[in-house]
Amino acid sequence: VQLQASGGGLVQAGGSLRLSCSASGFADDDYAIGWFRRAPGKGREGVSCIRLRDRSTYIADSVAGRFTISSDNARNTAYLEMNSLKPEDTAVYYCAADWRGCANLRVGVTSGYDAWGQGTLVTVSS
Repeated sequence: VQLQASGGGLVQAGGSLRLSCSASGFADDDYAIGWFRRAPGKGREGVSCIRLRDRSTYIADSVAGRFTISSDNARNTAYLEMNSLKPEDTAVYYCAADWRGCANLRVGVTSGYDAWGQGTLVTVSS
């Protein structure tokens, strides 16, 4: 099982980016992909999650209304659309897979996931 994250970059405040997390090695779509971020000097934070089988989603309050998560199940890929970006969104963003769905991310669990992608850096300039 492997995850590949991409799409980070440098953007001005108010701008948008779309992150992608492509999964491989899964036998079916009965798993969830979560997005996490670690800002400089801070701990890892769960941002969003989607369960691919039924496309149920979770968005953290800190990004609700600005970030949207979606998936293309045929491509085993989850997307994090980030709009109205703020300097405080600057972080390394990671994706992770969980066969148990989004329940762990919803309650703030940030470790112990089944697979992790490499991080992708998002920098928002003011």
